[in-house]
Parts: sequence; C-alpha cells; structure tokens
Amino acid sequence: MSLMLSDVRGSMSRRRVVKRDGISEPRDRGGFIIQWVDFDGRRRRRTVKVASREAAKAALQAEKTKVEKAKEYGQPLPTTDSFENFAREFLKIQERRIASHVAKGKISQAEYDRQKGIIEGHLKKFFGSQRLAMIRRADVVKYIHERTGKVSDATVIKEINVVKRMLNVAVDLEKISSNPAHRAPVPKAPEGRVRYLTAEELGRVLRACPEWLRPIVGLLVSTGARRGEMLRARWEDVSIPQREIRLRHTKSGKERPALINDLALKVLTSMGADTQKRKGPLFPNVTPAQVTVAFIRACKDAGVEDFSLHDLRHHYSATLRMNGVDLHTLQKLLGHSDPRMTDRYAHLSQPFLLDAARRLDGVLSLTPATENKAV
Repeated sequence: MSLMLSDVRGSMSRRRVVKRDGISEPRDRGGFIIQWVDFDGRRRRRTVKVASREAAKAALQAEKTKVEKAKEYGQPLPTTDSFENFAREFLKIQERRIASHVAKGKISQAEYDRQKGIIEGHLKKFFGSQRLAMIRRADVVKYIHERTGKVSDATVIKEINVVKRMLNVAVDLEKISSNPAHRAPVPKAPEGRVRYLTAEELGRVLRACPEWLRPIVGLLVSTGARRGEMLRARWEDVSIPQREIRLRHTKSGKERPALINDLALKVLTSMGADTQKRKGPLFPNVTPAQVTVAFIRACKDAGVEDFSLHDLRHHYSATLRMNGVDLHTLQKLLGHSDPRMTDRYAHLSQPFLLDAARRLDGVLSLTPATENKAV
C-alpha cells in the first residue's frame, strides 16, 4: 500500500509546475508556459521554448506590451454585457430599422419578427448569460452541432446568419473586437427545390380549394408571385391596360411587376376587376397562415403529396422553362437578384436547348472539300 502511494506522489511530482509571475515551469518537459490577459479580456496561454526564466519573462512582457499598445491606440475594450442583455439592445436597433418599403439599412416587419423569433426561441437559450466578449468560435460551432439533425440545414444557416448579424453590430459598437461567428462551418445550403404538377393534378387541387382560396391560388400559379407579395397587393396596384400587378412588398425590397397573362386576367375578371373601380387589398381579411393551411388541406383532399403553396411558384417557373423561356428572362419574371437562384430550372429545357443547338447545323456543316481537308 505504501509503495502505491509513493508511486502516485512521484507521478504528481513529475507533473507539478512552478507558477510565479504568470510563468509556469513544467518539470516533465522543457520550456516555460506564459499566461496573460489579452485586449479582449481573454486569458491567453502559450509555451515558449527558452532556456531560462528571464527569457520567459521577456516573452511575457512582449505580450503584455502588445495589449497596452492596443489600449493606447483606442481599440475597443471588451464589453461586460451578457449575450442576453445585448440581444435586447440589438432587437431595439432592428426595430428602429423597420420600414414599409425595404431599402438599404432597412428591414421589413416580417424580417424583424423572424430575427426576434430565432433570438428568443433558440439563441438566448444557448448563449444566455454567457458574456458577449467571451463567446468563441468554438461556442458557435457547438451551437451548430447541437442544432444539426434537430432542424433542417437551411434553418441552421438562417439562425447562424442572425448570430453573425448580431455580432457584427457588436463589433460596430466596439463592444467586441472581432466576430467569432465569421466563417463558422455552417452546413452547405440545400439544392433549390423544383416541384411542379401535371395539368390534371393542378386541376384536382384547384377543384379541392374552397371558393375563397381559388383566386389566390390562381394568381400565384399564373404570376409566380410569392404568397406575401400577392396578399399585400392592392387593387390600386392592378393595371389591366398595362397587364400588370405592381408588387410593392417583395422579398428583395425592390418593386417589380407581376405580368397578367390570360389565366391571371380570367381570375381578376372573376373578382370584378373590369366592372368597377376597386380599392384596398385584393384579398382582405385573409392571413398568410390561413392560406397555407387551407392549401395543404386542398392538396391532401386532391391526393397530391409533397406540394406546398410556395411550390406554385416553382410550377410557374418550371412550366415557362419547359416551354422555352430562357433563364435570364425567367430571372426577371421571378425577381431573383441572384441568377444562381434561377439556375435550378436550367435542366428543364433540354429539348428546347437541343433545338437551339441544331439551328447551327446548316451553318456549320462541312462541305466535301472541307471534309477532305479535315481528314
């Protein structure tokens, strides 16, 4: 028994370090460990391979001098705020940026509500009372790992984007010196979904819709507008002579027209567009949630699976693409600011693309003389 205690004590003695003036000297390896508090209030630790304690003191002093210079030149002192406290400040800042028309430096009410929901529902629960200045990249990575598998990759990306936006504001306010969420290893954005129906399936869905829902579905599938864009449209935005509905509340914040084709004109006519001068919302007293839930029920009743209200926009896009509309034109019709969003429909027009390529057959065909030279 005494022999075992002696072995343990000997092992502890070999691991023991001598700590003095921020310098540790491990007895089981060479060099010294220096420790100091950096400009952000973080405790730093580094091993220096030097032969003497005096040399270790010089290395430690060099690190402390860097910290003092940072303070002297006015770099921000780390905040003592907790993540939760700063979250309240951030939301107040975002609330003041809400505008009816989204522009640079402004956000929509829907975007504010989305950010607030993510902060209150998820971020506060994870980071909570943790000091804002003490959040590390590893903490953000841990949050990503915790959420992965519980929610979709797209949701994880949205939540981390809110974290990045919050911490960018904290950097701008000089509460922290850098954003630890920068270049966080978020999941790869999922491939864009392309889901469309046959004419027969679409007909079944429309017949299954309640009467109040059919005009909404008709306009969405005939114009490619988003749910929120169409529900916020007003009769004052409709111009039958110009064949357009002016969408003033778009995802990008830029107004764009939803062009009125024959199907859209029939829907608007059935709503009384050509019989009287109307004012107010096209669809008053209808909430987005009501529309979505009613449409899901209609699809279920029609025997159509895996088709959402937003897929009406994909149906519109896919139908145009398969009928020869080029990607640039489709991008304009959909209001995509990034052409990569439209690229998901590129594969849907192979017969059309082949026909376009064959237009060169007569121009590029080899003459007999050219064929002989080529041989």
